[in-house]
Parts: sequence; structure tokens; C-alpha cells
Amino acid sequence: MKLTIPFRPKLIDALKDYRADDLLPDVVAGLTVGIVALPLAMAFAIASGLKPEAGIFTAVIAGFLISALGGTRVCIGGPTGAFIVILYGIGSKYGLDNLVICTVMAGVFLLVMGLARLGTMIKYIPYPVTMGFTSGIAVLIFTTQIKDFFGLQVDKVPSEFVEKMKVLFEHFGTLQWSTLALAAASFAIIKLWPKNWQRRVPGSIVALLAGTAVVALFQIPVATIGSKFGGIPQGLPTPHLPPLSWDNIRHLFQPAMTIALLAALESLLCAVVADGMIDDRHDSNQELMAQGLANIVSPLFGGIAATSAIARTATNVKSGARTPVAGIIHAVTLLVIVLAAAPLAKFIPLATLSAVLVNVALHMGEWHNFGRLPRWPRSDAAVFLVAFILTVVIDLTVAVEIGMVLAAMLFIKRSAETTQIMAVDESTETEGPHHSLVGKEIPKGVMVYRIFGAFFFGAADKLESALKRLKQEPDVLILRMRKVMAMDATGLNALEDLYERLRHKGKHLVLSGPHTQPLLVMDKAGFLDRIGRENVCAHIDAALARAREILGLPPVPPSDPHHEEKQRLEAARKELSSALDRVKDVLKPDGGNRMSLQGAKSNTQDEHN
Repeated sequence: MKLTIPFRPKLIDALKDYRADDLLPDVVAGLTVGIVALPLAMAFAIASGLKPEAGIFTAVIAGFLISALGGTRVCIGGPTGAFIVILYGIGSKYGLDNLVICTVMAGVFLLVMGLARLGTMIKYIPYPVTMGFTSGIAVLIFTTQIKDFFGLQVDKVPSEFVEKMKVLFEHFGTLQWSTLALAAASFAIIKLWPKNWQRRVPGSIVALLAGTAVVALFQIPVATIGSKFGGIPQGLPTPHLPPLSWDNIRHLFQPAMTIALLAALESLLCAVVADGMIDDRHDSNQELMAQGLANIVSPLFGGIAATSAIARTATNVKSGARTPVAGIIHAVTLLVIVLAAAPLAKFIPLATLSAVLVNVALHMGEWHNFGRLPRWPRSDAAVFLVAFILTVVIDLTVAVEIGMVLAAMLFIKRSAETTQIMAVDESTETEGPHHSLVGKEIPKGVMVYRIFGAFFFGAADKLESALKRLKQEPDVLILRMRKVMAMDATGLNALEDLYERLRHKGKHLVLSGPHTQPLLVMDKAGFLDRIGRENVCAHIDAALARAREILGLPPVPPSDPHHEEKQRLEAARKELSSALDRVKDVLKPDGGNRMSLQGAKSNTQDEHN
């Protein structure tokens, strides 16, 4: 058996038909989104507890790999706000070396998910779960910026929400008015910058340049990248992998899987948004493989977790991007900035970067969903609130786990509610004419039950409950399974228990019309041989005949199931024959023709009269 791994980046298809007039729009879009990504990359890294260059290295390396190897044409990869809370928590708990290992592990998970063709499975994560923790992340991003936005003098801010808010409140008296004024002014520039100018000159860049110029020219006493981090290195670092230890790796599986799931969700959501903007269709598995490779390579060069970013992708599309070349140019643009303008970065104020992230948090939160909660089903509203509250108060990993479990339980409950098990007879039958019990004789001692829907662990107890309502079990129980499309091991076990209980009492079980999947499940488990293959009938007529045979009753006299149809066909045949006879009379020689016409005219006059 030959194992083939489909690996075909969108860039290959794009370059096949690439024309000279595609280059200029891609270059313009790449330059624009590269400039937009600069303050975001630094801000995301600082908020994650790392140096600002970690975000730039991520945007350069991961951004290049995601565009070059991904399954979309215009998505832009790099650090995003969704990872801030996770990365800050992992770095605080396990250390920065283990954060690198954890991110590489997440990349491996993403690569395996893509190779296993699991890209389409991500869409089954319920909407209330994703929107709940997305809104929770937005709140946490906002809280991480309180210190830098207000200039609070706090040595170390805890990662836990409650402790963090307690420490920030206790130190609120250390507020610096100069920092607050600069942050507020930067935020105002971002919010008030005209929308029709955003495409060419983003408000965040204007705020960054203005804030940096004010601090450099007027020597305003605020924290800057230079005062806190010593500036940004002028070039990419050499690759480095920290020493591996199984004791550390086994503790990092859970957070690494959280990073991988979050990266997969955000990247594929971004791909769907991009498809809608450019009328294209992405390859979800190829996109996951590219995300995996980017998250394996980026940490080795001092980067952090990366995924596709919706805001930067939208900027890329609106700037005219047509192919992945624009994403590659975006990465090259950031690399040129690092090589050429790194010394100037030391003047960038943290207050301005904080304003950028506050704006990100406000746009990231799905706040409109809170207004929609009263109109949602109560179960979905509960899942959304649980995911939101747990993300904020406890941990994103716990929120995703419990949110998924709650959503799965509610799905099982709803699916089980659609499964029906009931006794049927001539008066309660609802099947079509070819499968109906109407007109069929149900012998004494025979009872027919119909199962409708999936017969799985969430609904298997319904069979037992339905049968318990019987005062006396019949001699032959017929289970109609024509509308059971799926059955699992629990449903099979319920059937086996029913069969054994009837057998011990000298009773019999007959199955009618089981579908392919349930039939294969029963056959593989050996249940068909135990019950007797003669007791598994193709339709209800055969099941009733088998029941009469078990009871020793003579067979029902054969009836023609097509009697009514034959009667209709015979009537149609007679009418057609009569019409043909009239046509022959009309087509006879002249004398007969005239007589026929006169007769027809007379008949017509009679009809009018």
C-alpha cells in the first residue's frame, strides 16, 4: 500500500498564472500590511511577557512560511492577540525555554492534524464555545494593558485574573499622568483616524510615529522599548532549541494542544473570511500543515506562536493583494525594517503600543453576542457564558475543555430527544403505503415497535423504558429499524440485553429492515448469528411472516401488493383502447369518414345543448 501525502501550497497554483500586472498590487499590499504588522507584532510580544523583537521575528519567519506554504491566497500570518494569555501563562509557570518547546510541540500537533486530513473537523467546534473564549481573551488582553496604559509602577503582574486585578488596584495610586496622556492621545488617533485613509496609512502607524516623535523630541518621561528592553537587535538570531526533558514535555502536552487548537481555529476562520472577500476556496489541510511548520521553525529563531490574523488579512485584501506573494513581501518588509530601522525602535513608547492593543481587544471581543443571548437557546447561552467566564477567571485551556464537554453533552441530549421508540399497529402506523401495517394482519402474541433516529448511547435507555410500560411481554417482538441510520456499541448492547431477556422467557425477537450501518455493526459483533439470521427480515411483510412461522400459524394467503396499481393501469388501458377505436373510425374512407364526422358533429352539438 502506497501512502501519499498531498502537499500543494496555493503559491504553486498562483505562480502558474502569475502575470506582470499582478506584481504591483501584491507589492503595494505587502508593504502596507507589513507596516501595519510592525506595532502589532511588538505589542503582542510584550503583552506575552517577551521582548518586542520576538513578535517581529515571528511575523517575519512565520509570516513568510504561512504565505509560501499555506492553503490560502491572501491570508497573513504572524503573532495574534489570541495567544497573549496562553503564552504569558506558560512563560510564567514553566519558563521561556519551555515556552519555546511548547510552541514547537503545538506546531507538530498542527502538522499532524493537517497530514491526518483533520482540517474539516475544526468546524464542528460549536459557535458558543469559540465566541465565548474569544470574548474572554479580549477582556484578558485589555487587563494586560492596564499597567502600561496608566503607567502603573508594578514590578510583576500576576497572570491569574483575580490576582492581577487585585495587584493593579493596589498600585493604582502610582499612576503616571504623562503616560496616561500619551496612551489616551495615541488611542484617540487610532479611533478617530479617517476610515478612507486607513487603507494607505493605518491609524496605528500614525499613532506609533507620532508617539515616538513626541517622546524623542520632548524627552517625555515615559517607558520606552529602549528603557525597558534596551532596543531591538539589528538582524535575525541564530536558531536555538532549548534542552529537552521528558518531565517538562509531559507537562506541556495540555498547553501545547491548546495553542494548536487555537491556531487551527483562528487560521481556518481567517481562511473562510478571506474566501468570502476574494471569492476563492482554501485548502484547510494544507493550511494546517503550513501553520504547523511555521510554529515549529519560528520558536527556534526566538519567535512565538503564530497563526493567520483576520485584521491583517482584511488589510491585505483591501490593499489589492491577489496571491501569496503579498504575504511574502509583508514578511520581507518587516525584515528590512529590522535590518535598517532597529536603532530607532528604542524611542517607541510602551504607552502607544498599549493603546494599539486596547484597540485590538475592543475589536476582538464579540460583544454583540451578549445582546443576542436572550434570543439563543438557553443551553447555547449557558455554554457561551461558561466559556467566557472560565476564560477570564480560570484559564483558557479549562474554558475550552469544559466548553467542549458541555457542548457535546447538550448535542447528545438534543440528538437523543430526536430518537423515538414506540409501539405501532394499524391505527398508529405512519409509514408510507409500501411499508405500512394498514391492511396487514398482526397475529395475536405479536407486537411491533418502531425505532426512529440514531440508536446510540444517548438514546439506548429509551428502548428499555418503552418496553417496561408493557404489562406482559409478547411472544414475538418485532423491532422496525428501517429508519435507524446509525447505531453504536451501547445501542447494540441494548439489543443484546433485550434478546437475552426474551430468550430466557421463551420469547422471540425479530428485526425488520435494518439499515446498512446498524446491520454491519450487528454482523461484526456476531449478534446476527446469535439472534438467527432468519430473524433479520428485509421488510415488515417478511417479519410478520416470520412471526407467524415462529408461532406455528399458517401463512397469510398471498395478496397482490400491486392490486390497486394494476386496477388503475387496466382502467387506463381500456380508455386508451376506446380512444384508438374512435381514431380508426375517423380515419376510415370518405363515406365512413363523413359519417364519423357527422356523428362527431352531432355529439358536439349535443354537448353544447
